[in-house]
Amino acid sequence: MPINRVWAPHIDFSQLRRELELPAEFPPDAMREAREAATGVTLPAVDRTDIPFVTVDPATSRDLDQAMELTRRSAGGYRVRYAIADVASYVRPGGALEAETWVRGQTIYFPDGKVPLHPQVLSEGAVSLLPDVDRAAILWTIDLDADGEIVAIALERARVRSRAKLDYVGLQADVDAGTAPESIALLPELGTLLARRAADRGAVNLPLPEQEVEQNGDGWQLVLRAPLAVEEHNAQISLLTGMAAATLMLRGGIGLLRTMPAARPEAVTKLRAAAASLDVPWPPDASVGAVVASVDPASPRGAAFLNQAAELLRGAGYTAFDNETPDETGHGGVGAPYAHVTAPLRRLADRYATEVCLALHEGREVPQWAREALPRLPKCMATTDRVASAADRGAVGLAEAVLLAHRVGETFEAGVLDVDEDRTKAGQDATAKPGGQPATATEPPAAAKPNGRDKPNNRRPRGGKVAIDEPAVQARCLGDLPLGDRIQVRLTQADPATREVLFERI
Repeated sequence: MPINRVWAPHIDFSQLRRELELPAEFPPDAMREAREAATGVTLPAVDRTDIPFVTVDPATSRDLDQAMELTRRSAGGYRVRYAIADVASYVRPGGALEAETWVRGQTIYFPDGKVPLHPQVLSEGAVSLLPDVDRAAILWTIDLDADGEIVAIALERARVRSRAKLDYVGLQADVDAGTAPESIALLPELGTLLARRAADRGAVNLPLPEQEVEQNGDGWQLVLRAPLAVEEHNAQISLLTGMAAATLMLRGGIGLLRTMPAARPEAVTKLRAAAASLDVPWPPDASVGAVVASVDPASPRGAAFLNQAAELLRGAGYTAFDNETPDETGHGGVGAPYAHVTAPLRRLADRYATEVCLALHEGREVPQWAREALPRLPKCMATTDRVASAADRGAVGLAEAVLLAHRVGETFEAGVLDVDEDRTKAGQDATAKPGGQPATATEPPAAAKPNGRDKPNNRRPRGGKVAIDEPAVQARCLGDLPLGDRIQVRLTQADPATREVLFERI
């Protein structure tokens, strides 16, 4: 449920689209290929329409990548059957549509619409796993023992049919009432088991609240939503499949991993300071994962802490390999090797990674078109990931600036989440927390530099990032900020034109 909802007047997101130079319509040749594929592709001969799959997505979504069925195995443990939309059967290698998807990279979402990876006739039509229609899918069958350990993996192209399009809110209500559909009734049990295994691996699971901008009548509202339990459980099934995919790739010596280094010690130090400023308990012997798991994401301060904890999970990327094992195979957030294969309607890399897995499982050569794409995908996905992040930040930043524009000059209580890294050791000691936890900073200030001063226009004013509770906004603040403390700040700027919000310490 929403934990913070603030109404704002009309907001125009078109300028943000122009700044990001996002494509509009699909080229005519690409659209022609999409329409032909939508009606001309023959569904797989393998018929799995007897399996009662269901999809679980946001209520308004129609680009449905995944459908699942969860059962108990007669030998003990669980069987996960996860059907993934078979995009590769509809996008011809070397064609105009494939070329256009490389330009786009992934679907980019805005509050007033999206820039899709594939034309709607495919992404919300012929390829989407909508209910009560036969669809082509890549069917993963993953068997687990009673402890959640993978004991068998199988893949096949198959014809499937979803029985129902479930949404998170409705499914959570059904789970709470004990009336969830039989094919997905095991989701809370299995999701909890998989999350516990992840914690044992050292994974850092961030139930990050989503700050969303929604239409509300003739205006917009900024909503901070805490994830529902079924969303976290659903994510565990996707992570399980991604780990299964990585296992196949590493055994076969070819693939595309999603990698991330372990958390940097200085990031953990900053997070401890942020916990103090936000009144988040951190017992001396508690791990990062345990503290993160203890936080209530439905509180503004908990939400701010979890957003700051995202700093631990920096450096994510894609690692392609062929005929050799890469030096870096792990994912710090997952605590294991992991690959993206479950969202091919919305993410380019998944289409090619899935074809690699199919070939490896069937013991045949990886298709040349997929093999040749692997080394090019990391750069493409890194570029489009930056665009997607910029779109998210820009939309929320614009909404924040609009809703705070009339409050310039007001004072707020704020927690200091981060400070500029330009303090001396003395400066660190001055901002140390009880118990000897200093601020993390590396660059000396002007007084410690040669000549004892700095040119006035060569550095931005000292400051950092603060979080206010109501509305739940994080923004830059000027002043000498004590990392890990709560302070009084004044709003000095909220400019919708630049999407900038600025505070200063009082």
